[in-house]
Amino acid sequence: MAELITAPTRIPVPGGKVIDEYVGRVNTDTSAVSVAHMVAPPGWSEPVQAPSFDEITVVLRGTVRLEVHGPGGEPETIEVRPGQAVITKAGERIRYGTDSEETEYIAVCMPAFSPDTVNRDEAGA
Repeated sequence: MAELITAPTRIPVPGGKVIDEYVGRVNTDTSAVSVAHMVAPPGWSEPVQAPSFDEITVVLRGTVRLEVHGPGGEPETIEVRPGQAVITKAGERIRYGTDSEETEYIAVCMPAFSPDTVNRDEAGA
């Protein structure tokens, strides 16, 4: 039977980014997939991570700057603009950030995002 999701759950994170989860482990107790609406401030970034999930990022406003860290080389930077999307695969070493404007995007993670499976590098690189 269809389930109406009347509101997201806001997930607190440091750095000024807002995460509103519509589907996932927090809002709907769903582990197969998560869908969240994100708003990140200008100049925001997070540590390098190697998530245990695939992620689709769809940019609605602003620019997401994605650094993809390959083995032994400089990171490749991908700029994802409004109307564009990017897919990252589980295990890739990546870093998300924004440019000089507030950025709004949708993130879909399979399986669902959890702090235990994002595998952030607390050293920052």
